[in-house]
Order: sequence, then C-alpha cells, then structure tokens
Amino acid sequence: MTSDERPLLVARNLTKHFRGRDGSVVRAVDGVDLTLERGEALALVGESGCGKSTTARMLVGLHPPTSGSILLDGVEVAHLDARGWLPLRHRVQMVFQDPYSSLDPRQTVGSILAEPLTIHGLGKPRERRLRALALLELVGLDPRCVNRYPHEFSGGQRQRIGIARALTLEPDLLVLDEPVSALDVSIQAQVINLLARLRDRFGLTYLFIAHDLAVVRQLCDRIAVMYLGRVVETAPCRELFKDPRHPYTRALLSAVPIPDPAIEGQRQRIVLQGDVPSPSHPPTGCAFHPRCPEREQVGDRCVTERPELLELAKNGDPLGDPRCSACHLST
Repeated sequence: MTSDERPLLVARNLTKHFRGRDGSVVRAVDGVDLTLERGEALALVGESGCGKSTTARMLVGLHPPTSGSILLDGVEVAHLDARGWLPLRHRVQMVFQDPYSSLDPRQTVGSILAEPLTIHGLGKPRERRLRALALLELVGLDPRCVNRYPHEFSGGQRQRIGIARALTLEPDLLVLDEPVSALDVSIQAQVINLLARLRDRFGLTYLFIAHDLAVVRQLCDRIAVMYLGRVVETAPCRELFKDPRHPYTRALLSAVPIPDPAIEGQRQRIVLQGDVPSPSHPPTGCAFHPRCPEREQVGDRCVTERPELLELAKNGDPLGDPRCSACHLST
C-alpha cells in the first residue's frame, strides 16, 4: 500500500491508565480504535471526563500510552520519546482548548509564530518573521500586531494565533482539542468557518475534539462518540444525526437545540439518570448500562458482557459508508 492509499493515522487498542492516590487504576482511555483518512475531518465527542483529551494527547506524543499502537503514515509512534518525535513533529500539530493559557505571555506574537521554525532550524531570522506575518494574515489578523503580546488580544484572536502557530510547520494533521469551547457563540462560528477554509485550502486532516455535537456538524465528515474511555459509535456525520444507533448517542443528540420552536417543542428530550461512573471503578459489562434507558430490552447481558465496537449493516446499500456501534441492541 502506497502512502497515498493508506490512512494518515491509525490507533488500535489504545489505552492510558493512571495510578490514583489510593493505589487504584484510573482507566482514562480503555481500548480506543480510530482511523483518519487523508483530508478527513473526524470529530471525537462525548461528555467531559470520557477520555477525549487524553486520547488526543497520546496521538500527538504528549502522553505515552499504557499500551496499544499508533501508526502515523505507517510508522509506529506510540512509544517514541520526545527525541524520537522531533523529526515527525512537523507533520502533527495541536491546537489547545484554552487560548488564555496556551500562549507564552512573555513572548510577542511574532516570536510565538517563529519559534517552531527556530526549533527545527528552518529559515533565517528574516524569513521566519515574514512567515509570521503571512500566518497572521492567513488567520484573519492584522500583520501589524506581530510585536504585540498575547494579553493584548481577545480570546477569539488568541485562538487564531494558536491556529497560526499550529500551521507554521505546514502539518498534515491538526488535532483540535475543543478549540471553541472557551469562546463566545458568535466567535465560535468565526473560528469554525476559519478552520473550514484552512482545510479546503491546504488539504488538512482534522481530529476535532468536542463535547457539543452541534459544533462539529458543519465541519466534520465523520463522528466517533466516546463514553468512559471507549468509542461506542462511529458513523458519517449526516448518518449519525439522522439515525443514531447507540442509546448514548441518542441522548447526546436529544440535548442539541433545534432552531425551530415548533420542532423543539414537540421532540422528546432524553434525560440520563445518575452521573458518569468513575473510570477507576468502571461498571461490569457495558459501561453505559447503569444509565441506559433501553437496558431492559436486552436484560442481564448488558451487565455481564461488554459489547465490542462492530460494523453494522449498511441498510441495503453496499456502497454506503461503514458505521460501527458497541451496543447489544445493534448487533
């Protein structure tokens, strides 16, 4: 398989366990499988604490996985240290959630944008400065602000700077860890539109981490839904919104507001009972069964047997995109 034919990123049985203060094992990520094709935008969604950000940090080499495999363009990178990651760092970059803490307050914007080039020994000082000016213009900021400091910008402007920094080395993959969750709604739309334009212009591959399904609908091609450290459903974006197969996905979608008062007033909201279980003491069987409103349809199997993420039938269309669900009701 040539590099153009194989997926850009493949993660298999990826796990990350932390040791709690009481000696317990916290299963932050517990066997995640993900595949990103070149040029694809994949959303990884779920409630806070389900393991999305930990998964993202493993994929970019910031957290070493406890076990599992990560193939970047066919090269195993799961257990590389910082030195091993350095020659690959230009291919994978990350945009962090908080635009207020992800930029060094002691550096000017020009210095922040030129730093990746300096680390990798690319270009002369003048070329790095010109690159910084071009990146600011690319993300919709005035190049004349190159000598200003992060505290002089709004949250939305800071996130644009974070995106510009991630693009400095012209990566193939951008991992976006809830890049709009800390922004006002009107600013969220601007950043999402910017990301869409950048993807079309440079052919970027996105892994978009979010807890709000409404945010990813206009940007992503495919969605993977996580619950308590595991992926419970994957599907093309349009199909998932039209026909969710996993009970947890249906509950998430029921919380997405519809901007039509007539439809919004008629639909039934699914309110899950209880809280997300602790990853240090996960339930037996299906992790979602203590909160699942459809558990009675299956019975004790949900309590005793953990469902695997399996490919579902394509509704009679042999050319349809594959979708998977980890639910006994779906198999």
